[in-house]
Amino acid sequence: MNLYRKIVLGFVAIITFLGGAPLAATPPDKALETSVEKRLKRMTLEEKIGQMTELSIDVLGEWKEGEFFLDREKLHNAIARYKVGSILNAPGPVAQSREKWQELIGMIQEVSMKEIGIPCIYGLDQNHGTTYTLEGTLFPQNINLGASFNTQLVYDAAKVTAYETRAANCPWTYSPTVDMARDPRWSRVWESYGEDCLVNAIMGSQAVRGFQGEDPNRIPIDRIGTSVKHYMGYSQARTGKDRTPAYISEAELREKCFAPFKACVEAGALTVMVNSGSINGVPVHASYELLTKWLKEDLNWDGMLITDWADINNLYTREHVAANKKEAIKIAINAGIDMAMEPYELDFCTLLKELVEEGEVAMSRIDDAARRVLRLKYRLGLFDNPNTFTQDYPAFASQMSAELAVRAAEESQILLKNNNQILPLKRGVKILVTGPNANSMRCLNGGWSYSWQGHLTDRYTSEYNTIFEAVRNKFGNENVLLEQGVTYVSEGNYYEENAPEIENAVSQAQQVDVIIACIGENSYCETPGNLSDLAISTNQSDLVKALAATGKPIILILNGGRPRIINKIEPLAEAVINVLLPGNYGGDALANILAGDANPSAKMPYTYPRNQAELTTYDYRVSEEMDKMEGAYDYDAVISVQWPFGYGQSYTTFNYDNLSCSKVDFNAMDELVCSVDVTNTGTVIGKEVVMLFSRDLVASLTPENRRLRAFKKIELQPGETQTVVLPIKASDLAFVGADGKWILEKGGFRIQIGTQFIEVNCNTTYQWQTPNK
Repeated sequence: MNLYRKIVLGFVAIITFLGGAPLAATPPDKALETSVEKRLKRMTLEEKIGQMTELSIDVLGEWKEGEFFLDREKLHNAIARYKVGSILNAPGPVAQSREKWQELIGMIQEVSMKEIGIPCIYGLDQNHGTTYTLEGTLFPQNINLGASFNTQLVYDAAKVTAYETRAANCPWTYSPTVDMARDPRWSRVWESYGEDCLVNAIMGSQAVRGFQGEDPNRIPIDRIGTSVKHYMGYSQARTGKDRTPAYISEAELREKCFAPFKACVEAGALTVMVNSGSINGVPVHASYELLTKWLKEDLNWDGMLITDWADINNLYTREHVAANKKEAIKIAINAGIDMAMEPYELDFCTLLKELVEEGEVAMSRIDDAARRVLRLKYRLGLFDNPNTFTQDYPAFASQMSAELAVRAAEESQILLKNNNQILPLKRGVKILVTGPNANSMRCLNGGWSYSWQGHLTDRYTSEYNTIFEAVRNKFGNENVLLEQGVTYVSEGNYYEENAPEIENAVSQAQQVDVIIACIGENSYCETPGNLSDLAISTNQSDLVKALAATGKPIILILNGGRPRIINKIEPLAEAVINVLLPGNYGGDALANILAGDANPSAKMPYTYPRNQAELTTYDYRVSEEMDKMEGAYDYDAVISVQWPFGYGQSYTTFNYDNLSCSKVDFNAMDELVCSVDVTNTGTVIGKEVVMLFSRDLVASLTPENRRLRAFKKIELQPGETQTVVLPIKASDLAFVGADGKWILEKGGFRIQIGTQFIEVNCNTTYQWQTPNK
């Protein structure tokens, strides 16, 4: 036996758990399944394949004088001849009014019900509210909701989004995104809930319940189906660039990447969208192991798997695992794909029919895929109600929804620095608002906002307040100046900046008491958001340095979808707030925080790097430790970062005391109930995220520094103490070993909540023989 193996494995019997067949992720509904089977038996091969096909709306119409219209002949051809079962995307893609959506989707359903008797399912990326529905509510992006650590906010935002999406006659969204944001270079960091698998699992499953309701077999008329994405490992490309290969051990795939998707499926997710890239050289769209075995069989999941945009084509055009499109279709369908987001061509239908007739794709596989599509449509009630109507949703864009969006933005902006309690600002103070992000709604919302790249946002958001406008409203016109110094190219690429006018900002700074410098990124999405340099732009860095030279205190506002390196300018600021992408009400929320009308309570959802060549995550393995971490929060770590995962300040202070655990010695099937007293020791009401971390002290694989196992957000009045109880399963402390099996090893674990530590002990080593514990 290798010496690095945990000694106990050599001398203590390992108890194994064989388990049985997994329970169905969603218990089947007998009546619904009977309807599905009756319908399936009446369908031709062409009809079944058509149900497996999804087209973009752009190929079914044309623009006339700035408005999109469906072409009835093209629509009839797609549905009557090819039996297409799904349409997606906004025309353009640009957001449309509820009335326009009623016209477009209503016409599609009219043709579909008349020609094939099966409703179409329409899908939209409603990723942080009603992305593609004008006048609806836009919430903070998922990265903000992750930073809030408030699970109720996630549920409530998803519920409102579902309601407002149904008001536009759409029953399905490609959301939530639960890819872990573990590489700050990635262009979709902001679409996830952060770097931790538990946070993504909890927040993702809450979003699923908010979108769909509590019964996956019967989605209410005010809820919508979800498509959890992007299954899996998508965010961990070696290059950090979108849709490029990832190389991930099986242990990490199982233990971390799979966990959020498993949680969402167990919460009832109706569909899952597949990773566009490859893992260890195997395109995920071609992986029978990951698609069919891990997801469908191991979880006993009867939902539907959909490709991402044109990803069957990519099997031969980019990945080169197929010689042509026909072979690519064969590989993907046999791997477990149920619906192809084609999205432009109808030859998928013809080629797949040929493959079935040639015996290359079994009829049973076609039946399985078509059954899953039909089941989705029955679960959504589309056979009974193909359309939903605007007048039945009077609470669209209600005041309550706006207040929820403000609260979500307030709870998701992170106070990272507050020297000498410069914040909150006193009334009457003279303020300069500067920087490229100071006066832009596009910057506050990010991508998936009215358009794919979010570049058109300012056309549609005149009723909302930019950071400058919100600060002016809060502190008074006479007290607030705007001189940006650096600006972005209007509706340009995210990295494009105009020639700087830094001297103008420096001149205006002479007239004020404090400078609010708003820096970061412009909006982007997916591959167009790729970068080669994580540093903040030279223009923005020069702006902050020049302003600092005036001697006026600087409050640095970070506004962007991912962290950008600011180690040269962070020391120049007296305060730092990371607002991330807080949505249409983000400026108002920030003004409330600056004025002390809201108390910041968010925590970092990812590790903010200090240096370009030191990229890590909070759960690094202990052998990665190099130098002592600086900063206010020292979680016993010795990795140098700008700000660690879980860090965030408040206008009040909290004290932790009396940590205890119900079992100091435990076995694998036990529950550990941890409790700790948390006291608000400051003078204002505040919310605190109470986090429980564990560390395996000695293990057969090099242990991780620590892992988040539970969290709870609480609110405390000044002087109030609350005993917070955080139960975890002992099996939560298990890990996936080098052999790909879950194991909980005998020995000590350290539990940490806040500043409190306790050690507990596992009595016996346990190993699971099932894929999932």
